[in-house]
Amino acid sequence: MTKVLITGGTQFVSKFAAEWFAVRGYEVYVLNRGTRKQVRGVKHICADRNNLQGKLENYFFDYVIDICAYTRADVQNLVENIGGFNTYLFISSSAVYPETNPQPFKEEQSVGLNKIWGNYGANKAEAEEYIKAHIKNYYILRPPYIYGEYQNLYRELFVFDCAEQNRKFYIPKDGKMKLQFLHVEDLCKFIEIVIQRQPQNRIFNVGNNEVCDINKYVELCYKAVGAPLETVFVKGNLNQRDYFCFYDYEYILDITLQNELMPDRIPLEEGIKREYVWYKNNENKINKKNYIEFIDENFTEK
Repeated sequence: MTKVLITGGTQFVSKFAAEWFAVRGYEVYVLNRGTRKQVRGVKHICADRNNLQGKLENYFFDYVIDICAYTRADVQNLVENIGGFNTYLFISSSAVYPETNPQPFKEEQSVGLNKIWGNYGANKAEAEEYIKAHIKNYYILRPPYIYGEYQNLYRELFVFDCAEQNRKFYIPKDGKMKLQFLHVEDLCKFIEIVIQRQPQNRIFNVGNNEVCDINKYVELCYKAVGAPLETVFVKGNLNQRDYFCFYDYEYILDITLQNELMPDRIPLEEGIKREYVWYKNNENKINKKNYIEFIDENFTEK
């Protein structure tokens, strides 16, 4: 039985991954502080990854799937305190590409500070550099926006709320800013492909082939709810993050390498429908941002 350590295991991507791999017969260990309910079928190692106090020194894993590392120190503290592992699989981010790079972003491009993402992307890039310098067997995955069941960010969920309340939806500018997504299940599928095939490439952009704009994204969310959509286009210099769930930043990943190993992904429309079904039963677990309050206070049309 393949022995896997997943960092986290109690929220969104790491929770979905822990459940997904456990159901498929992997021996799954999760590393977290034990403040939330654990996924069924996993073995819990209760510790803070940056204060391990010997909790991992007697363990050897076939694969470490590091989903919750944000900095070089996060990775280094784990690597230096674990008994051993065969392969390290790091979930990085498309935020590592500076906004000045030519698009679509390709794996061989430089990484570093992106002024939109700030320290988040820069810290992920530093973590990547540590991995490449200190770990022999590694893979680095760089996803765009991840969505799907267990979502804990108020993105699709915000649009669902507007649809359920039969609200007009306020769209920045002309709504033609492009967005690229990846369903959390497709991320897990690709991780398993990497585990099984051990490809020569070490770094992969991962995302959907289909790219949609804001207009289409909102349309699909309202369609999942079954609500009519009426849009209002917001002009002017308002900060769109005050009333909308994405920054004013368009980027696209080149996913040629991913397609060679996994050509098919869950269509965005299907994935959003699945996410809404989950959300209907878990709405009370979400920390919501005050987009709707801002809209009601600042826009005359309701």
